[in-house]
Amino acid sequence: MKRQTDRSSFPPARRRSFLKGAGALSTSALLAACGLELPGQGPPPRLFRLSPKSTFAEDIPRVDWQLVIEEPLAPTGLNTTRLPLHRRAIELEYYARANWTDRAPAMVHTLIVESFENSAQIVAVGRESLGLRADYVLKLELREFQSEYPGEGPPDAHVQINAKLVKMPQRAIVGSERFTSKVRAAGDNMDAIVAAFDDALGDVLKDLVGWTLHTGEANRVQDRGRGS
Repeated sequence: MKRQTDRSSFPPARRRSFLKGAGALSTSALLAACGLELPGQGPPPRLFRLSPKSTFAEDIPRVDWQLVIEEPLAPTGLNTTRLPLHRRAIELEYYARANWTDRAPAMVHTLIVESFENSAQIVAVGRESLGLRADYVLKLELREFQSEYPGEGPPDAHVQINAKLVKMPQRAIVGSERFTSKVRAAGDNMDAIVAAFDDALGDVLKDLVGWTLHTGEANRVQDRGRGS
């Protein structure tokens, strides 16, 4: 004879626990039947990183001054580890299960510092947190860092950084510029889209390094001409 459990004989606390567990099991079964996943289920997100620039124009000057690079400012929608996309001009979405290895501004900051180091054309470059005595400070804003779907086919990776070069200790702006690049992805899949991001950011980094060294050195030459 099959033995039945009389739940009414359970102590109140145990009966509540039993009913709560049964409810959770029922919810899980319902979601599974609908093809949905509970939070924390399914494969983890893929992590992507981009690369610093290592090749530059042959005419960039070698400089004897020191540069501090601040982390770029960024709007809330870009200040995240998630990969954003625009399919409509007024809406920002994110790719599912695809993350950068760090917040986008922090990742780009590291790549900018590494790109200046790779140029081998500057005496010292570093982050503000290192306490480097700066002759110039590079202030940055990450304005665009998303893929954009212009119509049919794969998206464009769009990167834009606005830069101001500030002379220290006067805190005088000696130059400002906007650097932007759009690169069409080879396909509408994450590997192709991230490769397009890498190319677009590489274009921006190359131009940013060259402009900064030219602008800062031109200001130094001008100061020496004035006997400053």
